[in-house]
Amino acid sequence: VPNLQGPRYVSPAPNGGFVVSEECGDVSVFTSSCKLLCSLSSKYGHRFGNPAGVCVDMDGSILVADEQHRTVHLFPEHGAPVCLVSAGLRRPAGLACSSFGHLFVADAGENCVKVFKYRVRPP
Repeated sequence: VPNLQGPRYVSPAPNGGFVVSEECGDVSVFTSSCKLLCSLSSKYGHRFGNPAGVCVDMDGSILVADEQHRTVHLFPEHGAPVCLVSAGLRRPAGLACSSFGHLFVADAGENCVKVFKYRVRPP
């Protein structure tokens, strides 16, 4: 995939595509044929500081860690973004989510992994 603006983190998406965070301050979503589907800042009108880790949950929602804003946001396929974590992070980097609704955040500022539960109902 050419013409990325400083790719940082990448995650597969359930539809066979993938998501890439970029140093330019955006997150791009690609189809399984490597075509740009959308950018999250354009689709949702969201301003990232410094997007880092990305992952996609079982519902197809995209989760993004923002190192500069020290937050983690969830971007659902339909609807508005939701801030999942707004406090307690020094430098969120890598992200992973489990099928049980757990969110794992690698906090490079505190040299640890923090675990959050963000889904109330089991899949």
